Amino acid sequence: MPRATKTTRIRLRPADTSKVPFWGQLLIGVLWIAYTLFLISSDEGAQDYHFLHYVFLVFSLVYIGYVLVHNAPIFGTQSYLEFTPGYIVHKGGLFRPKQVFAAEDIEAIDLAPMQLRIRLRSNDLYTLSLREVKGPKRRENFRNEIRQFAAQYNITLRETAPAPRS
Repeated sequence: MPRATKTTRIRLRPADTSKVPFWGQLLIGVLWIAYTLFLISSDEGAQDYHFLHYVFLVFSLVYIGYVLVHNAPIFGTQSYLEFTPGYIVHKGGLFRPKQVFAAEDIEAIDLAPMQLRIRLRSNDLYTLSLREVKGPKRRENFRNEIRQFAAQYNITLRETAPAPRS
């Protein structure tokens, strides 16, 4: 019987790169929809370009859908870091490509208190903010997986201890 391969997936928060928070984006979308529905029902500009109200309504609904899909796990976990045999896979969200790091291509891993840096043999450097890892238990699980991965594939692991709090 074939042995099951061990794969660990650690869920990440969606990368919060927008300047408007999630609830603010939803509020903007709902206001657009309400305003458009008001314009449609009031017959304001019915002779001119009334069809543009429907076009704007469709775009507003698409915007709400995009915000929900991008920020909420509607279709499952979209932002994750996965440890598979021989690879580390980083997926930053539904509309972002996967980054795959093969163990034989990794020269060193730097594990700082709130940041992970993967240095490849081609001198490329990839950085992941550990603020995306939800909760202290997941963060500790993540650290243990990194240590285990580095030990298993003889990758240099440099850990920086957190600064003592005063």
